[in-house]
Amino acid sequence: MSAEFDQVVAEFQRFEASIRNVDDRFAGLGAMQRELTELRASAASPDGGVTVTTGPGGAVLDVKFTAAALAKGPQALSTALMATLREAVGAAARRQAVIVEEHMGDDEGLVERVLETQAEAFGTSVEELRSKLAEETTSQEAPAASEDFPEVRVLRQADAPPPPAPPARGGSAGDSFLRSLYDEED
Repeated sequence: MSAEFDQVVAEFQRFEASIRNVDDRFAGLGAMQRELTELRASAASPDGGVTVTTGPGGAVLDVKFTAAALAKGPQALSTALMATLREAVGAAARRQAVIVEEHMGDDEGLVERVLETQAEAFGTSVEELRSKLAEETTSQEAPAASEDFPEVRVLRQADAPPPPAPPARGGSAGDSFLRSLYDEED
């Protein structure tokens, strides 16, 4: 009977260890969510004429053009914008994967999968993206603005949400009917 008891105790200890592991993982979710919410990634075109800032999930937060970039014409501006946009969205995805992996563990190899997917999609190597990721994590500030040309903001800042509408007076015909039923019972 002692062997059976030892086996039950061992099973219980394994169960407790797995519960502690889950508790440890969930304890970091708030910090991970905050880091993901604050995530920002910026990229600039090679000539510095276009700057794109993205947030979590690659959401575009800001786009800036210099006067020189605007003077190059629509086709050149479009090409520079799309390349810079891809770079900023890719950087955001890489950082997001790092944050998730830091908080949830490296069991899945998330960062490696993101790097492999981006290497294939962008036609580059995993090593090149890994070096970009190392640079991005050491310098998380936005690139400095060019002093030669003023920047022109393209996206407006998010407006504050409008206050909720006050409840309508009178309500619908159904509301009136229900109120009349209630009033008649009194």
